[in-house]
Amino acid sequence: MTTTWQIIVHGVVQGVGYRASCVVAAHRLGVNGWVRNRRDGTVEAIAQGSADQLLAFCEWMRQGPPGAQVTSCEVDKAWIAETPLKGFEQRASV
Repeated sequence: MTTTWQIIVHGVVQGVGYRASCVVAAHRLGVNGWVRNRRDGTVEAIAQGSADQLLAFCEWMRQGPPGAQVTSCEVDKAWIAETPLKGFEQRASV
């Protein structure tokens, strides 16, 4: 069963290669969706996959790449995607 989660990561997560590393991790785990920086200094991801894939992806996001200092990670498991997502991409900041 495919589900969609919104994940918002707080801490030192911008300017450290977080988004690019996130794309690599998502591809490795088979997760679909996207990641982007937000104006408030957080990183937001919409991730779609099986529960096991999303749990593994969240674990990666709680650590991030070398240089990141994640202080907290909010996960909204009730996020609803209007359409199935294909692939995983880095989007422009908002």
